[in-house]
Amino acid sequence: MQRKKLLILVCLLILVVGTVAYFFVKNKNTQKRNGPPKNATSVQVSTASQSNVPVILSALGTVTASQTVSVTSLIQGHLQEVYFKEGQYVQKGQLLAKVDTRSYEATLQQYQGQLAENQAQLNNAKLTLARYQRLYAQDSIAKQDLDTQIATAAQYEGAIKADLGQIASAKLNIEYGRIVAPISGYIGIRNIDVGNLVSTDATTAIATITQTKPIAVVFSIPQTKLDDVVQPIRNGGKLMVKAYDQQGKTMLAEGEVRVISNEIDSTTGTVKLKATFNNDDNKLFPNQFVNVKLQTGELNNAIVVPSAAIQTSTAGQYVFVIDQKSVAHKVMVKVGPQTEDGKTAILSGVKTGQKVVTTGVDSLGNGSKVNIVTAQKVDTSILDSAPNKGRHSPR
Repeated sequence: MQRKKLLILVCLLILVVGTVAYFFVKNKNTQKRNGPPKNATSVQVSTASQSNVPVILSALGTVTASQTVSVTSLIQGHLQEVYFKEGQYVQKGQLLAKVDTRSYEATLQQYQGQLAENQAQLNNAKLTLARYQRLYAQDSIAKQDLDTQIATAAQYEGAIKADLGQIASAKLNIEYGRIVAPISGYIGIRNIDVGNLVSTDATTAIATITQTKPIAVVFSIPQTKLDDVVQPIRNGGKLMVKAYDQQGKTMLAEGEVRVISNEIDSTTGTVKLKATFNNDDNKLFPNQFVNVKLQTGELNNAIVVPSAAIQTSTAGQYVFVIDQKSVAHKVMVKVGPQTEDGKTAILSGVKTGQKVVTTGVDSLGNGSKVNIVTAQKVDTSILDSAPNKGRHSPR
């Protein structure tokens, strides 16, 4: 009886093991059929779409002040006072410095004394001339005496005019002793200290003022792109320019092209342009290097793909397009301008809706089998709560 029970138990055990093995093998075969093809390369893809793409010319530019003026003295004398602080913003006409003008004031008094003397001499000469004219009318003096007196009066009149000119010059020199800002802008470092002698022929300026509102950026474009710039302006349009930092990531200001050079640089084959910016926030600084992006037009409804999908070979540029059977095909493309969000316009080679490989290109060849995967998002919640770990509430 026990042997019979043991036999039944062994049969049941064999049946259970066989059933489990059957479903295990079946499930494994199903996974093979439904899973990625053998030797398939895992890639990430993006779908080609349509978008309006601005046509951008990029260049390296230099920021230049609208005006730069050296603050110098128009007279010779010792620098007596300085009324500005280095780096401050000064207004046109603001008093900046004072030059000792005592010698010019003394000269003015001397000329004023000469004027008074010559005026007295002229009055006396006129009285004498009037008397001579009466005597000559009575035939009491010679014509030569009358002519001599006329010349004497005219001589004093000329001397008075000379005195007036010298007085005006002396007053002007005294006025020049007050050095004022010729333009509004930021004043730089003071180069001459109080007490030093300044003059009109000095090679060193007291300081320099740069006008930065508005401010300009000078940059060059290839002569082949000249028509793209000139034509919109001739049609009455505006060419907007954006200035970026040296890394080309942060936009500093937006302005407008105002000047196109009248000649092409024969050594570089480029043309200089000047754009003007309001610079109200003072983000642009004279002699600063900036990346310039000039929009010359727009491609409407252009096909765009991520720039990472575009590869380059000796034959040209290409992308890998994935068909419905998960097979990669190498397709040569003609690329257009890039967008600021990392996409590139495709002028030929790709159609809207096609999938192009963006990640995993290095392992692909024409006709490769692929397994399309999606980028995994990293859960950062644990990082957000990490600083709170190990902290204890105060007791």
